[in-house]
Amino acid sequence: MASIHVVATIVAKKGRENDVEKILTGLIAPSRKDPGCILYDLHRSLENPCVFVFYETWESQELLGKHLETPHLLAWRGKAPELAESMDVKVLEKIG
Repeated sequence: MASIHVVATIVAKKGRENDVEKILTGLIAPSRKDPGCILYDLHRSLENPCVFVFYETWESQELLGKHLETPHLLAWRGKAPELAESMDVKVLEKIG
């Protein structure tokens, strides 16, 4: 089975960039320990400090789904409405 790739873009509300950065960087270590995690990297835009991008690789769609239900992800999702202007998550499969 092919691995699953995720590109998740989070745009922090103006003035909340540092709060979002702190929470998102706190997701890295526990997420990398989640079953099926191959890669879990966080990036920040050089053009707009409000924009954060996770690039992730997971062994399967099923294990990605389990990751999305972990306490650390659920905690972030609970705080996201007050901190994030928008979130866009793309789940991809490699075709070439």
